Amino acid sequence: MAATEDGPLRGVRVVELAGIGPGPHAAMLLADLGADVVRVDRPGGPGLGIDPAYDLTNRNKRSVLIDLKTRGGPAAVLDLAERADVLVEGYRPGVAERLGVGPRACLARNPRLVYGRITGWGQEGPLADRAGHDITYTAVTGALSTVGAPGGPPAVPANLLGDYAGGSLYLVVGVLAALHHARAEGGTGQVVDAAITDGTAHLTTMIHGMLAAGAWQDRRGANLLDGGCPFYGTYETSDGGHMAVGALEQRFYDGFARLLGLDEHTAAARREPARWEELRTAVAARFRTRTRAEWTALFEGTDACVAPVLSLREAPGHPHLAARSTFTRHGGLTQPAPAPRFSATPGSVRRPPARPGADADEVARDWGVPGVRPAGGGAGVRRRTPVPGPTRSAWPPAVRRPPDPSSTVRRSPRRERPDP
Repeated sequence: MAATEDGPLRGVRVVELAGIGPGPHAAMLLADLGADVVRVDRPGGPGLGIDPAYDLTNRNKRSVLIDLKTRGGPAAVLDLAERADVLVEGYRPGVAERLGVGPRACLARNPRLVYGRITGWGQEGPLADRAGHDITYTAVTGALSTVGAPGGPPAVPANLLGDYAGGSLYLVVGVLAALHHARAEGGTGQVVDAAITDGTAHLTTMIHGMLAAGAWQDRRGANLLDGGCPFYGTYETSDGGHMAVGALEQRFYDGFARLLGLDEHTAAARREPARWEELRTAVAARFRTRTRAEWTALFEGTDACVAPVLSLREAPGHPHLAARSTFTRHGGLTQPAPAPRFSATPGSVRRPPARPGADADEVARDWGVPGVRPAGGGAGVRRRTPVPGPTRSAWPPAVRRPPDPSSTVRRSPRRERPDP
């Protein structure tokens, strides 16, 4: 079969109800792999705070502008859902239902639709309606407690551990599994409840096994893979850079110790945990004698499992990543290339970040949904007078504005906004 750059999901239609965080990232991954993703943006934008032209999680997508709080808004989304294979939303529990685009309404129009929901706490449970962010979700799963130096507070690994590893990627796995089921003989659509807490907890499966076996201590910086051992961690160099060391196996450690210049007695401390601090001190002292570039050159081409710690701007220039085109440029922006890779149907960056509402005409034509094309005010554009109906009357009189369905944060019960 000749290779194409359309991706393995060519022909799959996805509706993304705009938000921030793991939902857009999951939809980007589907789009990178070839799916036709239509992002339903709201007037005013999702509030990410950057120019949409630089929001790379919206690459390879098309955008239509629909206000779900108006009479015609939900109908336009349901028209899209009827023609889609997948819908992704990141509202807090109950918001999509109140807006008229929840699973029941969408599946009634399209029984084979995969309805993917990404939240922090999940669709039910004591905390389902509570506000939260990556750091709070990873905190309660125990995952956050494993990151950081002993005796210090847990370190914050950006929002990669919860939002993207435990959230976005698990949503994509769930959506693709449900899509496989829906397309099988006799298959049906269904709802995928992807909670960041569930996914992050699942990521700790191996550690829980080690804990049960007595091979992991339930405290930070005291274990083989959390920086507790001196041959798996980071060290500062003479110029303020850092080197990452992962010489776990004996044969790799032997090469590391030799190239670093450790004497035989000091190197032997590897086998004696009581001497690990002595070994750590010796390793740290050696790394401080040369620059990051010098150590990188010394360990180049060896199996010592040592690498320089690069910044985000430095990473695209690393020789290995450059050779594999791990990063790419499109529209003048350097960005991570689609992953993983496919031999026959590789993904690619085909379109720049979608501008809100810019693709309404294209989508209306290609999907056969005229209701998403702005005309005489636009699709679902808010009118000056309030529109009666359940999406308005469901809100308490004390709430001056309905919750923002595209946001992923709820700041208080008086200003309800959806969790991721």
